[in-house]
Amino acid sequence: MSDKHPTKRTSKASQPALAQMLFAAIQEHDAALDGVARVLHDDVGQVLSAVGLQLDAMRMDFRDQAPGLDDRAAEIQTMLEQVIEQLRDISNELNPSIVERAGLQFALDRLVGKFRKTFSGSVRLHFDAAARVPTAIATTFYKIAECALESAIVRPRCSAIDIHVNRAQGDFVLEIRDNAEADAGDRSKLPLARLLLDYYASKGRVALDIQGSPSRGTVIRASHPLPDSVPEVAS
Repeated sequence: MSDKHPTKRTSKASQPALAQMLFAAIQEHDAALDGVARVLHDDVGQVLSAVGLQLDAMRMDFRDQAPGLDDRAAEIQTMLEQVIEQLRDISNELNPSIVERAGLQFALDRLVGKFRKTFSGSVRLHFDAAARVPTAIATTFYKIAECALESAIVRPRCSAIDIHVNRAQGDFVLEIRDNAEADAGDRSKLPLARLLLDYYASKGRVALDIQGSPSRGTVIRASHPLPDSVPEVAS
């Protein structure tokens, strides 16, 4: 029997391959960003810090000979501190391993702050610090949250997004709720964001449930069972 819909079947079959190709490209991109972030943090940042220390030493050595040196040195020191802080922010934003370095709550705080700068609606984070999400799961949660936010803010009528991280019924749980128009349910025409969400969840062995309706928006729930022992955490 011949397939009456070869194009549709090919479209469905190609979606996992498309997601894997995209994920590989993202990993390569993240590796490049990680290199830039390390240069900014480890090399440029340390050089500027050393300049600040040398400036302070010069101020101490020559303050008697140049009465106005203290004020001028203080102004330059302030500018250096501002530049170092900006570099630190850029480094954190570029570095894809921010969850491993600073923890899930800090990473999500920064992510929410980033979206608040361009999104006219409200983005709120509700994080239960007692959850203590292990690093491997936390990294997957962060990727899912980032993808969900990027998807929500571009959908029609989105004005509110809430992110919840907690423990419930023996699971670590990440939940993202938005009031945007829900994506269509036809899996043969899934948006790119849904493909990425499915792929991140499968790679991280996280259960993913997505519910959406035109009147209530979308709820994305990612969960992973609590371990028998407590491993390294990123919370």
